[in-house]
Amino acid sequence: MTAEDRARNIRTLRAVLPSLWPKGENWAKQRVVLAMLLLIAAKAISVMTPFVYKAAVDALAGQGRGDGWAIGVGAVGLTVAYGLARLASVAFGELRDAVFVRVAQRALRKLALRTFRHMHALSMRYHITRRTGGLSRIIERGVKGVEFLLRFMLFSVGPLILELSLVTIIFAWVFDWRYALAVVVTIWLYVWFTFKVTEWRVAIRRRMNEADTAANQKAIDSLLNFETVKYFGAEAREARRYDESMQVYESAAVRTGQSLAFLNFGQGLIITAGLVVVMVMAAMEVQSGKLTVGDFVMVQAYMIQITLPLGFLGTVYREIRQALVDMGEMFDLLDQPAEISDRADARPLKVTGGEVVLDHVGFGYTAERPILRDVSLTIPAGHTLALVGSSGSGKSTIGRLLFRFYDVTAGAIRIDGQDLRDVTQDSLHDAIGVVPQDTVLFNDTIRYNIAYGRDGATEDEVIAAAKAAKIHDFVMSLPEGYDTTVGERGLKLSGGEKQRVGIARTLLKNPPILLLDEATSALDTQTERDIQDSLRAMGEGRTVITIAHRLSTIADADCIVVLQKGQIAEQGRHDELLAKGGRYAAMWAAQQAEDLD
Repeated sequence: MTAEDRARNIRTLRAVLPSLWPKGENWAKQRVVLAMLLLIAAKAISVMTPFVYKAAVDALAGQGRGDGWAIGVGAVGLTVAYGLARLASVAFGELRDAVFVRVAQRALRKLALRTFRHMHALSMRYHITRRTGGLSRIIERGVKGVEFLLRFMLFSVGPLILELSLVTIIFAWVFDWRYALAVVVTIWLYVWFTFKVTEWRVAIRRRMNEADTAANQKAIDSLLNFETVKYFGAEAREARRYDESMQVYESAAVRTGQSLAFLNFGQGLIITAGLVVVMVMAAMEVQSGKLTVGDFVMVQAYMIQITLPLGFLGTVYREIRQALVDMGEMFDLLDQPAEISDRADARPLKVTGGEVVLDHVGFGYTAERPILRDVSLTIPAGHTLALVGSSGSGKSTIGRLLFRFYDVTAGAIRIDGQDLRDVTQDSLHDAIGVVPQDTVLFNDTIRYNIAYGRDGATEDEVIAAAKAAKIHDFVMSLPEGYDTTVGERGLKLSGGEKQRVGIARTLLKNPPILLLDEATSALDTQTERDIQDSLRAMGEGRTVITIAHRLSTIADADCIVVLQKGQIAEQGRHDELLAKGGRYAAMWAAQQAEDLD
């Protein structure tokens, strides 16, 4: 294990262990204490059980050596006591798990929620570059690793050390130092071999996980792009890509299985050798009359008793190492900084009218590639501003900056005089409604997708928003009405229907500022005209920023801004820009000619 791995494991343990003793949750602490008491009781009974077994054997063989308690109980009574002791040990162990499971599951739930919230707090830049399938698998494995670590670190490693120590002491006390030495050597060899081989296997397992993540990512990516795969007849190509990833996984999995077989055989060899050595010593002393048959049976019982936890140690250590790897990947995600975060003194945005001002704004996704250069604009409250220009001119970037997916690198954006960096993100997002080019819907009902616009919206409010977006009649024509499921990403609806659901959702939100990001450019002409009426009605009384490709849709805007290479090339009303005969006029003429064709 490298120093980097050790540091990573220590960081992971520090993050997880407080879950065993959570601050302010006395019920959890009480359960942990009770679970530990039950554990001690189970181990104490387990260690004493072979003594009862020995006494029963000696009683049956007539070799009791004055154990008054054993003679009084008799062979049958001792056999019953032995069975009750084993049952009590199992019962205390199971009761321990039942008491602790609530603590473990609460810790998992809190960690999963923390991870989920953190994923949503990360920047747009992170989510653009993420691998969704791989991300979900990392989180899944990480949460399972936490569950394993909480349970087994508390109830396996410590108790195992305690049990092995007690057995060694009993051997030295009841028999002599040679038996204790044989047990210590066996345990040491077993632990050394297990740790060495497991370290080698962890590297193989990590490669297997990476291949598993890659294969899962390719599968999800291919299924999400099902239509594209069909369009290009690429089913065989996708299957080949997936199989290539699975081939890497198969190779790593085979090596993992083979190394596991080697580990199991080596562990079995060491344990069997130790068992045989101790039992030969005991057999020789039984023959010489120093020990009874019951002593021989007790030696065997103790050796088998430590064999089980030692065999478990290999699994526990292996799984703990793997859990630490999986959890380390998840905590790496949690360590990803949120690029956009609220300042400590951030206040809620107060929209008094909805004036939006871009004050000498500069921005680039990377320092080497500036997108916006010294852009200054004022959008009076209740006015409509249209942004037009060629691809890459910075239109959509202004929309992302307004919603604060990114922060400007120069200048400032203000709403009613308040710098976006000085207000809370939640209040900013509440104030802006967005209708994107491609509305993405949840795989749920139409009702759910419209109601998503405002948490707690009533049925009447949902229907009112649907009517305003002119989709109510269509919804009512469906067999299941508002309970119709739209499919993943809304694929069961047409483009126009999805856009109307998106408009209804935004209407229900009722924001003072509206951002239309090429909201109709992906639709046919007639559908676009119909939806434009809805968008026009939707913008009444609001400050509207329209990012447009088709100029005919923004001809009646209060101001049209033409962007070119991140700078304002022209601005004015439609008629004024046509009269100038500049870039806008050329774009208008080109689109009119296309429409005529």
